Amino acid sequence: MITWPLAELLPHAGDMILIDHIDSCDDEQINTRTTVRPGGLFNRPDGSLPAWFGIELMAQSVAAFAGCRARRNGQPVELGFLLGTRKYQCDVEHFPSGAELHVHAQRSLEDDNGMGVFECHLHGPGIHATARLNVYTPPQPASYLAEAGPEESAP
Repeated sequence: MITWPLAELLPHAGDMILIDHIDSCDDEQINTRTTVRPGGLFNRPDGSLPAWFGIELMAQSVAAFAGCRARRNGQPVELGFLLGTRKYQCDVEHFPSGAELHVHAQRSLEDDNGMGVFECHLHGPGIHATARLNVYTPPQPASYLAEAGPEESAP
């Protein structure tokens, strides 16, 4: 059972936390869920979410997996990057308002350099989406976000 608040597991804040709950998480996989609510930053005028949004729900599920593992190991939650996806397939054009969506992410590859691959499935009422996500957690994530100053970029 996961008792940590999502805000302590994800390197996101406020409205950018898009999953509602972690149902289960172990050393290899995570199961999350969310309900599509109208009025969000990414909603269409009818309250639905475009199907491509499934990639972000999958990516946040993978981030929650990493956050759970870090907390279990007594480590800080680190920033990670979604590098891309292969074979995203979704059988609908949008996720309707009110739909409860379930994401299952299974780790299929992870190396010591921070590269990982996750097989992801999203299910909801009449909805099925799959993707393989490529992710990266650098050894010092803050250095990837630092912007070079004028003196650092001059030859």
